[in-house]
Amino acid sequence: MSMLDAAKQWARKIKRDVVALWIAARDPRVPWYAKAAAGAVAAYALSPVDLIPDFIPIIGYLDDLLIVPVGIMLAVKLVPADLMREFREDAMRREKPVSKAGLAFMIALWALAALGLTWLFWPKPA
Repeated sequence: MSMLDAAKQWARKIKRDVVALWIAARDPRVPWYAKAAAGAVAAYALSPVDLIPDFIPIIGYLDDLLIVPVGIMLAVKLVPADLMREFREDAMRREKPVSKAGLAFMIALWALAALGLTWLFWPKPA
C-alpha cells in the first residue's frame, strides 16, 4: 500500500469516527464523561468554522492534523469498546452531519476573543 493510500484510509477512519462519536454523544448507554468528550470532539470536527482558520499558513492546518485526531483518540478510548464498534458500523451507513452547536460555539469563541482584544487594546482614559 502506498503512502497516499494509507493517508486516504486514515482520513476515512477519522471521518467515520467523528460521526460515530456524534452518535455516541446522543446514546444513553454511554457514560456522561465519554458523552461530554465525544460531543465536544464531534461538535468541533463537524463545525464548518475552525478554531484556527485554514488560511493562516502552517498553524491553520494544525487543528486538522493534530488537535482533531488526538481528541478523537481520547474520546474513542472513553466510549466502551463494544458500543464504539456499534457506533462505527452505524456511522458507515449515515451521512456526515453538520454541527450547528459547534458552529455557534466557534462563533461565540471568536466573538469573545475579539471583545477581549478590543478591551485590552482600547485606549484607557488618563
